[in-house]
Amino acid sequence: MAPTFRSGKICYIEIPATDIARSAEFYRKVFGWNVHTRGDGSAGFDDGVNEVSGSWVLGRKPTADPGLLVHIMVGDATAACELVKAAGGEIVQPIDPDSEEVFAHFRDPAGNVLGIYEHQGI
Repeated sequence: MAPTFRSGKICYIEIPATDIARSAEFYRKVFGWNVHTRGDGSAGFDDGVNEVSGSWVLGRKPTADPGLLVHIMVGDATAACELVKAAGGEIVQPIDPDSEEVFAHFRDPAGNVLGIYEHQGI
């Protein structure tokens, strides 16, 4: 299925990395992102539904203190948190069992903090 193209769509993300191969493997294992080599030899990715693409970049500070916080949709946030830990990440805000929304925040191997958001039925 081709991506949806429309003005205003978030379409590309650059994620700071200290080791591109390690970061690429983390996101592939945890979220099933399609990691590929571009024509220029750099690593790129497409998200799990081929709607957002991006790359990992060296020489930028990780987004360690959330301002703008990107959440990645999953079908099971508890399982995703376990995958994060198994792949070398860290849960920095666990799932709140009293919250109506099921989400957590994690730190990837490069130090970036992102979110996991559970959407039932996917």
